[in-house]
Amino acid sequence: MSVPGRPDGPDQGPAGRGLTGRPDQVECFDEVCITCSDTAVAVNVLRLLDDGLAIVATDSGEEEVSVALVTAGVGDTVLVHAREAIAVIAP
Repeated sequence: MSVPGRPDGPDQGPAGRGLTGRPDQVECFDEVCITCSDTAVAVNVLRLLDDGLAIVATDSGEEEVSVALVTAGVGDTVLVHAREAIAVIAP
């Protein structure tokens, strides 16, 4: 979502798409979230850690993410958005 004071103005999303006309209400029309410009990424769980965390394999190497919202095990593929697993992908 646009931020007041930025060049695209308070009532325009990227390229003028996605907003309902009110800066406080957002509708997503594209595959990428216009609020945070991010997508979920499929990664493989390598190790489970304490406190709902896991080490996963990404294209950039190993990373620590939260798996507190899903029931994931070693070897599972999970969708991660903003370092939070949001779904387990069925094999």
